[in-house]
Amino acid sequence: MEDSVEKRRILFSPPDISEREIAEVTDALRSGWITTGPRTKLLERRLAAYIHTGDSIYPTDVDVELWDHKVVCLNSATAAEELNLRIFGVKPGDEVIVPAYTYTASAAAAMHVGAKVIFVDTVSSEGTEDTHTPEMDYNAVARAINTKTKAVIAVDLAGVICDYKKLKEAVESRRDCFVPLCDHSDGLQDLSSRLQRGLHRVAIFADSAHALGAWRMEDDRKLYAGQFADFTSFSFHAVKNFTTAEGGASTWKLPLSCYEGMNAVSDKEIYHYYQLLSLHGQNKDAFTKTQAGSWEYDIVGPWYKCNMTDVMAAVGLGQLDRYIKLLEIRKQIIEKYDKAMEILGIKHLIHSSSGWESSKHLYIARIPGITCEQRSEIIKRLADRGIACNVHYKPLPLMTAYQKLGWEIQEFPHAYEYYKNLISLPLHTLLSDSDVDYIIEQFGDIVRNINKVK
Repeated sequence: MEDSVEKRRILFSPPDISEREIAEVTDALRSGWITTGPRTKLLERRLAAYIHTGDSIYPTDVDVELWDHKVVCLNSATAAEELNLRIFGVKPGDEVIVPAYTYTASAAAAMHVGAKVIFVDTVSSEGTEDTHTPEMDYNAVARAINTKTKAVIAVDLAGVICDYKKLKEAVESRRDCFVPLCDHSDGLQDLSSRLQRGLHRVAIFADSAHALGAWRMEDDRKLYAGQFADFTSFSFHAVKNFTTAEGGASTWKLPLSCYEGMNAVSDKEIYHYYQLLSLHGQNKDAFTKTQAGSWEYDIVGPWYKCNMTDVMAAVGLGQLDRYIKLLEIRKQIIEKYDKAMEILGIKHLIHSSSGWESSKHLYIARIPGITCEQRSEIIKRLADRGIACNVHYKPLPLMTAYQKLGWEIQEFPHAYEYYKNLISLPLHTLLSDSDVDYIIEQFGDIVRNINKVK
């Protein structure tokens, strides 16, 4: 069959960069300001407006103060997740619950702050009933919470928002176990202590690396990714729906108990400490220091370097102008894939329903009855026909680094069963209709002849 096919070259997930992004970057380069500056701050405000309204071109210049100090742009989602944990005060000796079924960044960020990662299995080998995504078992989360637990990291895999209501119920059921930090030795420790006392439960962190633009109805309101967890991280890596080449962002949505009383915090204060943590603990960013007479600064902590640059932000500003249209293109591709999978009898993620819609980041198909070896051969045969595919993801207990920590895949049977027959098909906005038809045709041909794949 391979010899008779007119082979194409279809990449798995190339970035969609238009003249709009190129023009924004050119303007940034010509401005003379290419590190963190006005474009980064503008992107933060626009992202905040998008997360709260669903409008990617919302005029944030009309009411700047409304959108200030709500989002922090950084150089990666991993940095965003790590700073989220540091702001909340997660430390060595603490435990953080993470799904076994995720990419390493979800767990590594917790390890970067010195915490012990506790993995939990997925809810079933088939994923959830409504979305088919491998969400973690929230009953297992509740059982794993103890006096050392400070956080749970949920993963909105493929851009499908988790069931945060169930997760909150699991966390609330173990509220009595929570032991808040009590350290006022410096400004950051004081902030973390007030946050932990104000929340007074295990914090919920969303790894929304895939999920910018996804939404779910909650209490008759349409809420977008970034509004479900106490702290959320996004990825703007080159393979994501929305890119700044590299990059990411943090945002937070805390209950009123954190903003009131003797433990009260403010968004401005939280934002200020993200800035300090991302810029060496320097109390003035480079843009502020260049203002006339403003050279002097202090270092309030020996911290980190993970800020976003204005060149990166310029790419993001161009992307955000186009983002709603990009999501619509992804939706159209998914609809074609879904029809084909149903004909083939192949299981796949569900990306939308009456009460929710994903960001359509990954198209995950699961072929009943195949082995890992057959899956690898299918991916190879697709590659021979010019189609690049992938697998999202190998559960972390299969990885050497986590096996060295004592984790074994046998402890997570649902995660392994979900993984072993999974293939991620190309899903991006540079695919033509003809490309999608070609992928469907070749994938179907190979799967229909699955018994010939040894």
